[in-house]
Amino acid sequence: MKRLYLPLILFLFLVLEGVALELLPDNLIKSDWFFVPHWVFVFLVYLAIFYERENTYHSVIYALVFGLLIDIVYTGILGIYMFSYGIAIYIIHGLRKILHGNIYVTILLGLIGIALSDISINIIFSLVGMSEILWEDYFSNRLLPTVISNLVFLLILYPIFAKRISRWGREQLAGRNTI
Repeated sequence: MKRLYLPLILFLFLVLEGVALELLPDNLIKSDWFFVPHWVFVFLVYLAIFYERENTYHSVIYALVFGLLIDIVYTGILGIYMFSYGIAIYIIHGLRKILHGNIYVTILLGLIGIALSDISINIIFSLVGMSEILWEDYFSNRLLPTVISNLVFLLILYPIFAKRISRWGREQLAGRNTI
């Protein structure tokens, strides 16, 4: 049963991303700022930092699968979120090997990952012609509010999931050396 916890939590965050903007006050939604909830990605950051061993890549596989699900449900082009989430989580997984998992490292890697994935999503949308926003407007009106709001979500989740995911990783990955 414990093996289903991670996909179920990721699926719950996938569903909640669709209604996340409804939880914000109207004056924030009607402003020039644009918030993009990357809650699945935030949880994937926790998996990459606290769940994984050095030679397992469960978080990358989850990033590819749930990135594809986000593409199917929320976008019209397959592969954008799958590629962006997969690459960003792979980079975080690599950086985690040289940094010890604590709150400060989680914030740093979350900041890097959210910014990297959102910038790559915007670049791909620009190349395909689905987004024609100026880079100055993108950084001030979309990237900054998105990173800040998702870092707040990351900080809210830290006391709930950090130790629990670490314990699940020790229990489920004990004795395993590969994917």
